[in-house]
Amino acid sequence: MLNKNNEQYIGWILNLKQKIQQSQIKAAIQVNSALIEMYWDLGKEISERNFENTYGSGFFLQLSKDLRTEFPEIKGLSESNLKYCKRFYQFYNQTDKNRQQVVDDLMHHIFLIPWGHHIGLITKCKTQAEAHFYIEKTIENGWIRAIFINMISGKLFESQGKTINNFSKTLPDYDSELVRETFKDPYIFDFINITENHKERELEKALTENISKFLIELGSGFAFVGKQVEISVGNQSFFIDLLFYHIKLKRYIVIELKTGHFEPEFAGKLNFYVTAVDKKLRDENDNATVGMIICKDKNEIIAEYSLIDLHKPLGISSYELKKILPENFKSHLPSIEKVENELKKLDS
Repeated sequence: MLNKNNEQYIGWILNLKQKIQQSQIKAAIQVNSALIEMYWDLGKEISERNFENTYGSGFFLQLSKDLRTEFPEIKGLSESNLKYCKRFYQFYNQTDKNRQQVVDDLMHHIFLIPWGHHIGLITKCKTQAEAHFYIEKTIENGWIRAIFINMISGKLFESQGKTINNFSKTLPDYDSELVRETFKDPYIFDFINITENHKERELEKALTENISKFLIELGSGFAFVGKQVEISVGNQSFFIDLLFYHIKLKRYIVIELKTGHFEPEFAGKLNFYVTAVDKKLRDENDNATVGMIICKDKNEIIAEYSLIDLHKPLGISSYELKKILPENFKSHLPSIEKVENELKKLDS
C-alpha cells in the first residue's frame, strides 16, 4: 500500500498541484489545448517517476484520489484516465529511429484535437505515423469523434491512395498526387444493409439513400450531382451511375458501380463516360474529369493492364459491405446506451 507520508511522494504531489494550477490558468484562454497539455504533462510526470513500480497496482487509484481531493472541480483525474495520460505520453516517445522527426511534426498539432480523439489514437493506432495521419485529417476535415473512430476502423491510413490508377500518366505531376490521395481502396460501405447477392441498382439506391454517410466515406470535398445522370452522345442517351463534383480539385468525378468481378471492358466504358462529361459538362474553369470504378473485387494485374493505353484519368477500387453477425452473437453485443455510457466515463 502506498504510504502517503513518503516525503518524496508528497513533494511530487505538491509539484503536480502547481503544474495543474498553471494549466488551469491557461485553460481560461484556450480550453482544449491546455487540457491536452495538462494530460501530456501528467503522463510525462507519471512515466518519469518510479512510484508505480514502488507501490504497485494501487498507485493509480491513490494518485487519482489525491489529485481529485486537491482539484475536485477538474474532470479527467480518474484512475483510468490517468493511465491513459501515461499511455498518451509514452505513445509519442517510443524508441524509433524516426521518432524525433515524427514527434516534431506532431507537436504543433497534437494539442489541437479533443481528448476523446487521442484515446482513439493511442488504443487503435500502431505507429506514430498513423496517428499523425489521423490528426492531420481531423484538423483538415473537422471530424467529430464518431466520424474519426469510423475512419480509423475503416483503416483509412492503409487504404487512402491505394487505388489502381493511371493518374501519373494522364495528369500533370502537380495534379496526379492530389487526385491519387483523394481515392482509396477499399471503400467500406458498412452503413447500408443489402443482401449478399445484390444488384448494381440496389447498391446505387442504398448508397444514395445514405448519401451523407456515403460522402463521408468518399472523403472531404465531394459534392453529389446525381445518379443515373443522362448524357447524350450521337443522338443516343447514356446514363452515368453516380456523378460528383470535387470542390477542392475543381473537377467532375464519374463513379461506376459494379457488383461483380472487375472486367477489362468496364474501363473502356468508363473512359467513354469521362470523355462525354469533359465534352458536355466541363467548362473552362474545371479541371479534367476523373473516372472511378468501384467493384466487388478485382484481379490487380488485369485492372492495371486495362488502364495502360487509356488516356483519361481513371481508377479502380473495391468495396466491402457490413459484416453480418449471427443472431446468437448479436445478443452478446453491448447496447448503444451502454457504449455511450462507457464513452462518457472516459471523458469524466
